[in-house]
Amino acid sequence: MGDKTHAHPGAAGRATAADHPASVRNAVLVGPCGSGKTTLVEALALSTGAVNRAGRVEDGSTVSDHDEIEHRQHRSVQLSLTPLTWDGIKINLLDTPGYADFVGELRAGLRAADAALFVVSAADGVDGSTRLAWEECAAAGLPRAIVVTHLEAARADFEETTRVCAEAFGGDDPDAVLPLYLPLRGAPGPDGHAPVTGLTGLLSRKLFDYASGERQESDPDPGRLPGIEEARNRLIEGIIAESEDETLMDRYLSGEEIDVKTLVDDLERAVARAAFFPVLAAAPAPGTARQGLGTVELLDLITRGFPTPLERTAPKVTARDGTARVLDASDPDGPLVAEVVRTASDPYVGRISLVRVFSGTLHPDDTVHVCGHGLADHAHGPGHEPRAPHEADERVGALSSPFGAQQHPLTRCVAGDLACVAKLSHAETGDTLSAPDDPLLMEPWEMPDPLLPLAVQAHSKADEDKLSQGLGRLAAEDPTLRLEQNPDTHQIVLWCLGEAHADVALERLRSRYGVQVDVVAHRVPLRETFAGRSAGRGRHVKQSGGHGQYAICEIEVEPLPGGSGIEFVDKVVGGALPRQFIPSVEKGVRAQATKGVAAGYPLIDVRVTLLDGKAHAVDSSDAAFQTAGALALREAAADARIHLLEPVAEVTVLVGDDYVGTVMSDLSGRRGRVLGTEQADGGRTSVRAEVPEIEIGRYAVDLRSLSHGTARFRRAYARHEPMPAQVAARIREETPGGG
Repeated sequence: MGDKTHAHPGAAGRATAADHPASVRNAVLVGPCGSGKTTLVEALALSTGAVNRAGRVEDGSTVSDHDEIEHRQHRSVQLSLTPLTWDGIKINLLDTPGYADFVGELRAGLRAADAALFVVSAADGVDGSTRLAWEECAAAGLPRAIVVTHLEAARADFEETTRVCAEAFGGDDPDAVLPLYLPLRGAPGPDGHAPVTGLTGLLSRKLFDYASGERQESDPDPGRLPGIEEARNRLIEGIIAESEDETLMDRYLSGEEIDVKTLVDDLERAVARAAFFPVLAAAPAPGTARQGLGTVELLDLITRGFPTPLERTAPKVTARDGTARVLDASDPDGPLVAEVVRTASDPYVGRISLVRVFSGTLHPDDTVHVCGHGLADHAHGPGHEPRAPHEADERVGALSSPFGAQQHPLTRCVAGDLACVAKLSHAETGDTLSAPDDPLLMEPWEMPDPLLPLAVQAHSKADEDKLSQGLGRLAAEDPTLRLEQNPDTHQIVLWCLGEAHADVALERLRSRYGVQVDVVAHRVPLRETFAGRSAGRGRHVKQSGGHGQYAICEIEVEPLPGGSGIEFVDKVVGGALPRQFIPSVEKGVRAQATKGVAAGYPLIDVRVTLLDGKAHAVDSSDAAFQTAGALALREAAADARIHLLEPVAEVTVLVGDDYVGTVMSDLSGRRGRVLGTEQADGGRTSVRAEVPEIEIGRYAVDLRSLSHGTARFRRAYARHEPMPAQVAARIREETPGGG
C-alpha cells in the first residue's frame, strides 16, 4: 500500500467469477451527488484496463452514447456493481446514489460490502448526509477510507479537506484520519491555478507523477523533504497509535527508525479492523491517458488494506423454526445462504436480482428456496398493513457479472462474491436464498421508514387494469417504497423517502410497467364526534301499494372519551318497541356513523341510547328500523355541534444541536406541541412533539431543508383530537357535500 513503487503494467481488467473468497474485495462508494463517485469508478476501470478511453470494454465491444447516458441516469438513483481485477484480486465496486432520497440503496450497498470508500469533493467538503452514513458504517464496524476528488477545482484545498474530514470523521481521535499521499502540483497555468499532476508517498518518500497518463516514479526534490517529513512523522505516529504491537510506540519514541514494511503491515491491519481511516486523492485521467491520478494507490489500498469476506462476520441466520444457525465466514463449501440486495427489471430478461453470497456456492440452474419477511414491516398508523412473509422454491436462471449496460455470464458465484441472477420471479429485495432441503433466513437490514405520502389514481381504464400488478412489482423492487390502500379515504398511497424518490417511482411505473397515474391531493383520515348531548327522532313511515313501511325511534347521543368508538345502549321500557327491531335500529345507527353526519367522515366516540319507539304489526320491518335509526342519528347531529377530529402523530426528530431552535419553532408553526428534548450522541438532540398529521404531509422534505440534510424523524399515530374551529371550517368548505 504505502510502499508500492511500481505501476502494475498490464493489470488484468474486467473481473470474471472468483475462485475463492480470499481473492474478493467488496467496497461500497459513499458520498453526495456530485462528489465524483461514478467518475471514480470509471477511472478505476480505465486504470485496470477493463475499458479504454474510447469507451470499449476489453473484449472489443462498444457501448453507444445513448446507452451510456441512459445507464448513467439509471446508476444515479440505484445501487450499481462494477467488478474489476487488480493483482489477481476481484474488486466488486458498489456505487451508491448520492441523493438522500435513496438511502435505502446506500444501506443495501453497506450490507453487500466489506469496506467503504467515502468520496469527498475538495470543492464542497463534507455534508450532513455523509456524516450520517459514516456513523452507520461505524456502528456496523465497517472499515473505511476517504478519497478526495475534484482537486482540479479552483478552490480545492487538499490539506483543508483532510482537516475537515478528520474533524467530521475522527471523533475523539482525529489522528486516525490522515493522508497517505500529498498532492503534487505542477506549474501554474494562464489562470494562475496549479494543476495536481502527481502524488508524494509519505511512507515511501517517493514521487508518483501522472502527468504523462502513466504513473512514473522518482525521488522528491530536496527542498520538498522538510514538508514531507513533517506529514510523514504525523502519519507514522497515527499508525503506531493504532498498532496491535504495543512495543512499537516505545521504539519510535526512543528514536528507533521503524522500517517501512512494518509500518505498512500495521497500516493494513489497522485499516482492515476499522481503527485507521486513510485519506487518498484521485482524479480521472486527462485526454487519452490510461491512468488517472491516485488510481493505482487506491487499487492497492483496496486489495491490500480492505478485508476479505473471510474476515467479515456474516449477518445472523435462523432456521425455519427460528433457531439460530452459526455459519463459518464465507465458506464456499458451507450451506447456501445468499441475499438479494437489489431488484431490477430488464425489458428483455425480466427481473434481475443482485445477490451477495454469504455461504456456499451458487450455480446457474440451481433450485433455491426463496424466503422473505419484508424489510418495511413497520406500522405507520391506521390503514397500514405490513407485508406478509413469503416462501417459494425457484430455479435460478443465468448468473452474470454486470459491466456498464452489459451482462457477462458466470459459471458460479462463491461465498463472498456478488452476481446478478435472472428469473427469480418471487424474490424481492432483502430475501434470503438457501437450499430447498435446508431453508434459512437472514436477519434483515434496517430500512428507513418512507414518510412522504403520494396519493395516485389510474390515468385511464387501461391503466386501472394494470395498476395493481405494476404497484406490486414496484414495491417488490424497492423496500423503501411502501404501498397503502387506505380504507378510510379509499386512496392508493405510495409512501416515499422524498420528492426525487417519488419521481423515480412514477417514472419506473410508467416506463417499466406501462402504467400511467395521476397524482392527487393526499387526504388525511378525519373523524367526527358530538361536542355535547343531543337527541333525535327517526320517523320512517310510508304507505303505498302492498306492505307499507313503519318505524319510529327516539335516541339520545352523548360524547365519550377518545378511543371509545360507538357505544349503543338500549333503554326502551314497557315493550314500546318489539325486541327484534332493537338490533335493526343499532345497525342503522352504526351504518350512518360510518358514513358520517356532518362532513362525511366516520363518527366515533359517542354513546347512542335508544329511549323509545313505535312499530306497526304489519308494516314494520328490519329495513324500516335501520332507516329510522340512521334518520334519528342525522337529526341529532343537525341539532348539535359536531367536532371534526384530526389524527395526531407523535413525532421524534433527531437533529444537530445547531438546528434545535429552528426545528422546534417550525413544529410550533405546524400546531405542534413540543413534549420535551433529550440530549443524544454526536452533538445532537432528540425533540419529541405531537403534531396534527395534516400539518406534516411534506415534513420529510421540509425537515431536510431546515437541517441541511442532517436531521431524521420518525412518526407514530397517537390519537384523533378536535380540530381548531377555523381549520375545521376550511376543511368543511373543501369537502364536497360537507357543511
